[in-house]
Amino acid sequence: MATGTSELPELHPVLGFKLGTTSAGIKSADRPDLVVMEIAEGSSVAALFTKNAFCAAPVTVCKERLARCTPRYLVTNTGNANAGTGEQGLLDATQTCSALATLAGVEINTILPFSTGVIGELLPIDKLLAGLPDAFEQLSESGWTDAAQGILTTDTRAKGSSTQFGSDKPVTITGIAKGSGMIKPNMATMLAYVATDAVINEELLHRALTLATEKSFNRITVDSDTSTNDSVVLVATGASGVIIDEESFDSFLENLCQVFTDLAQAIIRDAEGSTKFVSVVVDTAINQSEALKVAYTIAESPLVKTALSASDPNWGRILAAIGRSGIEDLDVNDVQVLLNSVLIADHGARAPSYSEEAGQAAMQPEDIEIRVCLNRGDASEIVWTSDLTHEYVRINAEYRT
Repeated sequence: MATGTSELPELHPVLGFKLGTTSAGIKSADRPDLVVMEIAEGSSVAALFTKNAFCAAPVTVCKERLARCTPRYLVTNTGNANAGTGEQGLLDATQTCSALATLAGVEINTILPFSTGVIGELLPIDKLLAGLPDAFEQLSESGWTDAAQGILTTDTRAKGSSTQFGSDKPVTITGIAKGSGMIKPNMATMLAYVATDAVINEELLHRALTLATEKSFNRITVDSDTSTNDSVVLVATGASGVIIDEESFDSFLENLCQVFTDLAQAIIRDAEGSTKFVSVVVDTAINQSEALKVAYTIAESPLVKTALSASDPNWGRILAAIGRSGIEDLDVNDVQVLLNSVLIADHGARAPSYSEEAGQAAMQPEDIEIRVCLNRGDASEIVWTSDLTHEYVRINAEYRT
């Protein structure tokens, strides 16, 4: 029931970054569920993680190790989040890293573990350890497509984006992500891995990661649930020889943001049970915070989302969400609401030009834009979300059965 195209774009290899994928039988014998990524020595690495206080064991391990040294390998399993697993979860994450460190001949602290899947169940460590040698054997710079499949859980499609820019020596940026439910990243279950062959120091790389994440993964919501495992990793191998400094940073960031936005939007297009891709735009707000407050209140309203599912232009639910968003001194007579360019509310009431027929027509496409004009400032923001369907309820009601 996902929206938009299901085909992966061409994922350009990134020199100095390899990926290997296998099936360890964590969920089923024929489904890829274990991915190893190799980072060339001398690379720069930056990462951001969930702000959920009950963060998963691998997130805890990753944070500790990133503070000590630059990673050489990433290992990801699906089918089990290794979250809510206490001390045993930490031991299992460490044992996984130890086994990979032995295979690769590197220090254990240079291995970062990632997990995604059911929360509260112990990692099937024997299956994972048995699958590691094959995943390691499969390492290849052309392994992006297989890895995009190997990190999925309830997703119905793989998610990837890739770009090359620069005329003399092109720079490559390629990334993959997973996420379909439990999505409201706040740095779904959401994991993203992006690599570039640019030369960029860790300070600039972390700045780029923070800015790109803020405008992409931190602007999506499926069900307003922030996962225990959300992680996004950005690697710069430097293999192209193209140096990104303060002067060239904006161009690099623009291209990085495009890849991040593609991945974030792909997650929404594959939201569990969804039939709509919804852009909630709030403009002429006093500041960014105000615009986001209104946008998220609309995007996370169950009543708005179910109306979207039914293609019902129930604009009163949008007005109610705006009204309860907590904006101080809001003059409702200044607010305008448009649905795919159809003006539906103006001066605190139904717009004189609006007709139910026009509203129904505006709700039919897969892609819907809800635009709110507060008419009280110059700030604007956008949040991407999906509708709420019977299928979403079924998927999550039957998730562990």
